[in-house]
This record gives sequence, C-alpha cells and structure tokens, in this order.
Amino acid sequence: MSADLSTVLERADGNLPESLKRLFDLVRIKSISTDPAYASECRRAAEWLVKELREIGFEASVRDTPGHPMVVAHQGAGKADAPHVLFYGHYDVQPVDPVSLWETDPFEPTIRKEGGHDVITGRGTSDDKGQLLTFVEACRAYRQVHGALPVRVTILFEGEEESGSPSLKPFLQANAEELKADFALVCDTSMWDRQTPAISAGLRGMVGEEIVIRAANRDLHSGYYGGAAANPIHILSRILAGLHDDTGRVTLEGFYEGVEETPDAVKAMWETLGTSTRKFLGAIGLSEPSGEKGRSVLELTWARPTAEVNGIEGGYAGEGFKTVIAAKASAKVSFRLVGKQDPAKIRDSFRAYVRSKIPADCSVEFHEHGGSPAIQLPYDSALLTKAKQALSAEWPKEAVVIGMGGSIPIVGDFQKMLGMESLLTGFALSDDRIHSPNEKYDLASFHKGIRSWIRILDKLAG
Repeated sequence: MSADLSTVLERADGNLPESLKRLFDLVRIKSISTDPAYASECRRAAEWLVKELREIGFEASVRDTPGHPMVVAHQGAGKADAPHVLFYGHYDVQPVDPVSLWETDPFEPTIRKEGGHDVITGRGTSDDKGQLLTFVEACRAYRQVHGALPVRVTILFEGEEESGSPSLKPFLQANAEELKADFALVCDTSMWDRQTPAISAGLRGMVGEEIVIRAANRDLHSGYYGGAAANPIHILSRILAGLHDDTGRVTLEGFYEGVEETPDAVKAMWETLGTSTRKFLGAIGLSEPSGEKGRSVLELTWARPTAEVNGIEGGYAGEGFKTVIAAKASAKVSFRLVGKQDPAKIRDSFRAYVRSKIPADCSVEFHEHGGSPAIQLPYDSALLTKAKQALSAEWPKEAVVIGMGGSIPIVGDFQKMLGMESLLTGFALSDDRIHSPNEKYDLASFHKGIRSWIRILDKLAG
C-alpha cells in the first residue's frame, strides 16, 4: 500500500465519529417517497445532501422534477486525464409500518449489539442512506488529504427509487450529456457475507406476458358439453406444460440465442461459496432442483434464463364444487433473460408458440408487462478486476464476483440511455431487514465501506 493511500485511510478512520453523526442526521430525515405527506422531508434530505457535498468541494444542486427532487453534483480530479465516474444512490426510504414492531424509533438511529456485532439501527441505514454516505465520506477523506479526488466524479442521488422512479428516465433523457461518464458506480447491493465483499457482474433481464384464452361464448355445464366443447383451461395447461422439455430447457424457438456459458473459472469460484442445493432449497422446504439439469443452483439463479408461470386463473375456484367448463382461462408468465437475449424476440417467439396451440374456433389475446435486457459486465473487464483487487485488500476474504437473479432498472437505464457499464458494489448484508421493521446496517459495513471506496477510487485512478 502506498503512503498516500495509507494516509487517506487513516483520515477516514479518524473521521468515523463525525461520519456517523452525519449518517444519524440524514437518517432522522423522514424521506418516505411513497407518501405525499412526506414530500417536504424528501426535499429536506436532498437539500441536506447538497449542503454536505458543497462542503467537500462539489458543485452540487437540487434539481426539481415532477416528483421528488434529484441531487446532482460534480467535482474534478487532480489529474486532467483521470477517468470519470458517475456514482448513483437514493435518499428516499420505505414507509415504517407497522411501527409497533420496531424496537426503537425508526427515525432515531442508535448503535447497539446484535449477534456480537455493532449495528446501526433505523430506517434507511442500509437502504440506501448508509450505503451512499460510504462514498461521500470516502470523497471527504480523500479530498482532506490531497485537496482533490483521484478521479472525476459526478453524483446522482434520486428521491423516488422506493416508489418506482417515475421521474428518473425523463431526467436522464433531459440531462444525458451532463451525466455521461466512463462508467457508473452503484452502491445499492450487498456483500456475500460479513467477511466477503461482492461485485455483481450480472443482472438478469425480464419479459412479462399475460395470455387470455377464450373458447365458448359462455361458461358451460360440463356434463352437457364435456368431451365436445373446447376447454380453455386444458388448452392453457398444455401450453404452459410445453414451455419446458424433460431436461428443464425452455422449448421456445430461438430462446437460447445470445446465451453464453459462464466461464469455468467463475463457476469454480462460485463453488467455493458453499451454497449447496440442500442448503439453498432446504431453507424453503424443498430438496430437488428444477430448471436445467446438471447445473448448480447459483448458476441457475444467476446465469441461466428461465420461464416461470406466476399465476393462473380460470373456472370456478370458490368454496365447494361447480361442474363448469369456463369460457376463458388466463396466465401470467415471466422470462428472466441473460447474456444478449433480445426481449422483443423472446416475446415474439412466445406469442408465436402460443398461437400455434390455439384451436381454430378459439382465440387468444396478449397483455405486455414490461421487457428489459440483461446486464452483463465482462468477467475479465479492467473495471471489475481493479475493483476486485481493491476490495480484497480491505476485507478479511477475497472479493467474489457474483450474479443477481433479479433486476436493478437504473443499471439498464445507464447502459441504454447513457452508454455506460455499471460496477455494482455495496456493503449491505442479507439480514439487514431492508423494507422491514428494525432495519440495520453493520457498523463494520459503514466503516469498511468508506475505506473500500477509497481503495476503489485510488485503484481506478491508477
């Protein structure tokens, strides 16, 4: 470690009491974005962040939107040729109901022992105020020591992430030139465990479809018409059952176009994480893996595409029994995408498959429920390699590169609208109870998170 980097880390250590005080002040602001009654609190949080950013040399401002305001800030670097990063976080929080389940006031943060560890309690401590402040405090320490940051930094903090981000895309479109950078840093993710930092290299995309199959012009008596009239529930059942073959692969034509195999080295690293099929499925009362045969549960959930039926409706489902052939039946189906799968092509293929199974005297209609491509950072990218080295130098165990089964829409927006890849690195833990009563953030996550960003910024500059 260089003497310069060591000095910045020591400054961050010395700043910790004041850093915690600032976190407490921010958590006390009740920035609940879903409830209009807290609109003034959301603005107060944005103004608080602008004030803090200006104190450490950023040109920062509150930007109004039709909803809650954005915070945008810029600061140059000590070197003219330094890379430019966009850091994203959100200052809004979830509602706290039911308040009766909180052990302390959700907006009066405290530090207490939990499981032998010091934790910071309060709404937003983990999601996302504590997380975003790790970066702000890293910038503070670096600037206090060197008078400038090692990279050019633009910051975007939004106030509507917990309410669907309705203002975000229009804001990105209107301010694309100002917000473009070499790449984005996103902090709204987790560690693998308390000692192992993680970088999320992939996010699965999604296609959502609802299908409605209609047969007779009314519900029918199953004794009078049974065996002669088309039953839309039967038709729907055959369609859904045919989505997978006996090996668990999805049968749609062209479905696997753009799906790449996970590198053996990455799969070997995932094997070291200790997530067996028994451990993964046993926690939810299952034991037999579904999906493609011969693949680990982590590969299935992080790196392979899926087709899942999320809901079925048709016929009589009330108390008792009714011998009826329903006039219609419907299902909601979602596809998780990986690699370079094209959402539009997947949707078209699914609809073509469904239409091919509909009898000539029946009909089908489709209702679209969103579609987005997968996000994949190359496993051998320089950005990922540098971040992995920086994190591994700070934490007890080497950083791991993982995938995520779900989606973070902002990452897709950065790629599609601003042409930027994103590095997803955060320091939350799976037991932080985000969105639930008694949310917490480990003190070590906050402290070492600050130190981690210092190391990452230093490594990116080099």
